Formats: sequence, C-alpha cells, structure tokens
Amino acid sequence: MKQFGRHGRHFYRIVAIDKRRARDGDVLEILGTYDPSVKIKESRVILKPTRIKYWLSVGAQPSDHVAIFLEKYMEKFEKAEAAASSGS
Repeated sequence: MKQFGRHGRHFYRIVAIDKRRARDGDVLEILGTYDPSVKIKESRVILKPTRIKYWLSVGAQPSDHVAIFLEKYMEKFEKAEAAASSGS
C-alpha cells in the first residue's frame, strides 16, 4: 500500500511493486484504493480483481494489510465485475 494525502487525511493506493523498491517508490500497477476517511464503509475500498488475480498468479505476495483487504472484499468486487461484464 502506497500512502498519499495530507496530515490527518491519509488515503492509500493498493499497488503492485517490486520488493526491492521503497514502499513509496515506482509502482508497476495500481490495483485499488483504500480511503479510511470515507463515511460509507462499503465505499472505502476499491479493487481491480482481474489485475489482482494476475499479479498473484505470477508470484506477487500481498502485504499483511492487503491480504486482509483481499480476504474481506475480493468476492464483492468479483461479483460486481462479473455483473458489469454480463451486461446487468
């Protein structure tokens, strides 16, 4: 997770990054966002499930915090993506 925002108003991008790079260094791809200050809980996390699956399939290892988000929210975003692709 790459941190952005000002003091007291942080938000994060969930990114694919080479493990040899700094947390806030160059990223390979942005895979989602997390904004803890959003009032509606369901809108705090946004994920791109197909790209996340791709990176996991080529050996990417999620951080502990990202793994929690994936476990908690991945199914919801997979269903939404499937519904969008089927035209519903």
